Amino acid sequence: MQVEIKIDPSCTEPKVWILTDSITEEVERIVEKISENPPQILSGCKDDKFEVLEPGSLIRVYANAGKVFAVTKNGEYMLRLRLYEAEARLDPRFFVRISNSEILNLKQIRTFDLSFTGTICVKLSDGTVSYVSRRYVPKIKKILGM
Repeated sequence: MQVEIKIDPSCTEPKVWILTDSITEEVERIVEKISENPPQILSGCKDDKFEVLEPGSLIRVYANAGKVFAVTKNGEYMLRLRLYEAEARLDPRFFVRISNSEILNLKQIRTFDLSFTGTICVKLSDGTVSYVSRRYVPKIKKILGM
């Protein structure tokens, strides 16, 4: 792949041109990456105070009893978002959904235990144990390169 940058003082905003003989997977990834919106922030409520939650400090985000919670090193926060809305705000390179009710930070995972039939046991940095639902097992195996 060749990359060429032209500086034009009259240009008011960046413009990207992709010159190719066909649409390939690589071209689609480039377009997707360029088109990405910057990640939005998450804020959570703990002790009647809202705090901005740094994505790197998140261990997991989960839904329980109709509410969504984010777990960090500093405790558990209630979010005023649905789980799919929280997932949309998180970087997919670092966060993965493991079930209909839980998203994990890949950087906070200690071990994956594949000895369970049909599912995967995940141990997190805070000692929490979660299970990948059968529906998401192929996705996790792909991430792990299996």
